[in-house]
Amino acid sequence: MNSKKTIKSALESMMYIWGQPLDAGTAAEVCNISKEDALLYLSELKEEYDEQGRGIMIRQIGKSFQFATRPENAEFIERLCTPVKIRKLSQSALEVLAIVAYKQPVTKAEIDSIRGVKCDRVMEGLVSKGLVCERGRSEAVGRPILYGTTDEFLKHFGFSSIKELPEIDDLEGVLSSEYSEDDESEQMKFPEVNNEHV
Repeated sequence: MNSKKTIKSALESMMYIWGQPLDAGTAAEVCNISKEDALLYLSELKEEYDEQGRGIMIRQIGKSFQFATRPENAEFIERLCTPVKIRKLSQSALEVLAIVAYKQPVTKAEIDSIRGVKCDRVMEGLVSKGLVCERGRSEAVGRPILYGTTDEFLKHFGFSSIKELPEIDDLEGVLSSEYSEDDESEQMKFPEVNNEHV
């Protein structure tokens, strides 16, 4: 039986080569250990990287883990990679994404009702980018599709889970208030995301 040190070393290599977030269940199967042990070892690796203050960190997304660069090193990475086009989500896309994130599971009709504007095109863009996905159907008349955020959403905005979203008391009120695209309201502000314009 492999030692804990050997398995953690293997998990580290697997995260490096996998590219996408490595699910604890998949890691457990490959290493022939329980899912609980895989989750424990991956969590320990994450803590070790945090304690050492490395330039590379391990980000947890649900029960998956992925290597990422530290946010505080962003300016150096941007200098290295310049010129790089930084494209942000449009204001309307951020609005719809905020509604989905806080109200999920939610239908298009409910989103339209909150925004006062049709969201079909924006939703198509968010779904195509993997930030939003279908989450079944509502029991309401016509059984409309319910939407929710994805792990890709968590990864892009730097959250480990939906529970980390900043608290917001009145989403409808925030969205209906007048603000410009440069509004600095903390209630509506997501972390910046490098993504193509929706």
